[in-house]
Amino acid sequence: MRIVVMTDIHGFSLAFQTVLDDLAEQGPFDEVIVGGDHCEVGPAPAEVLDMLREHDFTVLQGNTDADLVEEAELSPNGSANFTLQQFGEDGVAYLASLGFSRRITPPGGVSPDHDLLAFHANPHDLTTQLHPDWSDQELLAVIGDERAAVMAFGHVHICYTRRINGLLLADVSAVGNPKDGDLRCKYGIFTWDEPAKTWSVEMRKLPYPLEETAEQILASGLPNPEKTLKKLIKASY
Repeated sequence: MRIVVMTDIHGFSLAFQTVLDDLAEQGPFDEVIVGGDHCEVGPAPAEVLDMLREHDFTVLQGNTDADLVEEAELSPNGSANFTLQQFGEDGVAYLASLGFSRRITPPGGVSPDHDLLAFHANPHDLTTQLHPDWSDQELLAVIGDERAAVMAFGHVHICYTRRINGLLLADVSAVGNPKDGDLRCKYGIFTWDEPAKTWSVEMRKLPYPLEETAEQILASGLPNPEKTLKKLIKASY
């Protein structure tokens, strides 16, 4: 079994297309999970939503997706938000319909001990980080009593893997705007070894289509596009 987990496209459609092209070369896969924060920040939120809906992916909700839904509910007759203006009520309804997490029990595995659990930030909410600088105790306090063999997520935009008491934590960073000082489009391929009853992960890191994305940002109508481009190139907080 091979499962893809990607997150945090953030409206960067050309970065998303870069990952889709790589999936076509690396596949086939049993499932592709897109773990939230699909639209807000980048220049092409509506295009990203169209691309998501063109594929048979498992699409989850992230914190910025939930924020967009809430903002649309508070301003039903119009919004100054660039992203909401691009996709309107249909896009909002799509984001509102998305699930929180996806749990996969692999062939020959026993739930929950062999499961892969994918979510945006942590197993319980959309905002609290599982940060790589935290201690094992701090991370386990956020995870709580949730159990799985692998937990795959994004939100922090920093690519890392870590094992704690047999649990593999894997932050697959971000498709659209990584923050780990490495401006590449990132996602993870998780492979189940049934005889060994173990999961492994390959972090894919692809050249970012920066020149084309810069042109897209500057022509998009985004407020303060130069700031968006500068933050993208910085690739860190």
